Amino acid sequence: MTDHTWSVAEAKAKFSEVVEKAKSEGPQTITRNGRRAAVVVAADEWDRKKKRKGTLVEFFANSPLRGSGINLDRLPMQLHKVKP
Repeated sequence: MTDHTWSVAEAKAKFSEVVEKAKSEGPQTITRNGRRAAVVVAADEWDRKKKRKGTLVEFFANSPLRGSGINLDRLPMQLHKVKP
């Protein structure tokens, strides 16, 4: 995948090309004042990247820290009372 950079003005003038290149060549970066402002990606790539890859329980179960002996006990502390 190639990452191509466009200024906002250039991306606006060539929006169809930006979209086509995102589909065929990969993410297209749009800059404003020389700094990254946005990235245009193909819809199928976006769907693939935002898809959840399991539950939080599975994440912790597969953690390399599991069984490491790390102590995660909470420290005893006073809770503050909230005034209504």
